[in-house]
Amino acid sequence: MNILAISGSLRADSINSAFCRTATRLAPPPLNVLVFAGLGGLPLFNPDLEGDPPTSVMAFRAAVAQADALLIASPEYAHGISGPLKNALDWLVSFEGFVAKPVAIINTSARAQIAHAALAEILRTMSARLLLQDASQRLPLLGGSCITEQAICASPELSLKIRHILLAMVSA
Repeated sequence: MNILAISGSLRADSINSAFCRTATRLAPPPLNVLVFAGLGGLPLFNPDLEGDPPTSVMAFRAAVAQADALLIASPEYAHGISGPLKNALDWLVSFEGFVAKPVAIINTSARAQIAHAALAEILRTMSARLLLQDASQRLPLLGGSCITEQAICASPELSLKIRHILLAMVSA
């Protein structure tokens, strides 16, 4: 099974990105997690370009199409999802390869409640198949000692939770 992990943050030291990278390291075989690194390279969504999308959009759509499921870790900015993540999702709205795609949402901050709900609503509107039971979790990494990939991997509790999330995605 191939899972495409998407961090909604472009920040170099993002906890969401660290979570995504950690998921690649902790994925039990034969599960394969790939982090999409081109979020910042997507142009602003423009419906006029739908007929002939830019190369970066075609690469993003191809990565989504090849994935069996998506794992999205989203920060919260001003009670919403990040602009880069919303932009990426906008490029998928009319993309047939996204319809009914299983998606799990990860929240790495205990205080990011509104963006989590907003992201779920956006994904439902886009006809994603949300994996809400055990696959979508709140892992309050922000404010704790586990804010780097190494620290997350070194935490037995968090490592177990991340493996549980990945296995729940497989089960769903």
